[in-house]
Amino acid sequence: MILHDYLPSGNGYKIRLLLSLLGQSYQLKSYDIVKGESRTAEFLALNPNGKIPVLEFDDGRCLAESNAVLFYLAQGTPFWPQDVWQQAQVIKWMSFEQYSHEPNIASPRFWLTHAGVTAERQAQLADKQQQGYAALAVMEQHLSQHDYFVANTLTIADIALYAYTHVAEEGGFDLQKFPAVLAWLERVAQVNNYVSINDDSARVS
Repeated sequence: MILHDYLPSGNGYKIRLLLSLLGQSYQLKSYDIVKGESRTAEFLALNPNGKIPVLEFDDGRCLAESNAVLFYLAQGTPFWPQDVWQQAQVIKWMSFEQYSHEPNIASPRFWLTHAGVTAERQAQLADKQQQGYAALAVMEQHLSQHDYFVANTLTIADIALYAYTHVAEEGGFDLQKFPAVLAWLERVAQVNNYVSINDDSARVS
């Protein structure tokens, strides 16, 4: 498998983390999205939407959208529950991640640490951070009563939410306000075969 990715991306990191936890080998092909490298004709042939990550399989099939890739890779593993109700809970939290969490946690981080804060982005920053804090508060409420998001065990719901939460401070968020979230972050970081967001050593050439 080839993972087409941008190393600082939380969405790409979701897949790298799950692949590492599963012990799966893969090749990593990096693109600088700030420089527009995911907008070339070569990349658009892999994903017409022009976004990373894309997982390319040995038979040439390509799967885009990070949570779709997580779902595919997790089938038949401990990271995808067998119980249908728990499966629905995983999808619920992954949907929360995409609609309430990622747009508001990831964007400030990308602007402040990678792409730069334009006047247009500066005008949106405070609102994004406010909504990001609201998402973190939802997580804090849940994690104050549970070790993980679903079935009291690590699932792809946790992986999806972990990716951008653990680097949220790069987007100006104060995670010290969320002790249950911090404890959960520590639990995830202690799992076997964990890799950090900047670690590409799990790839196999």
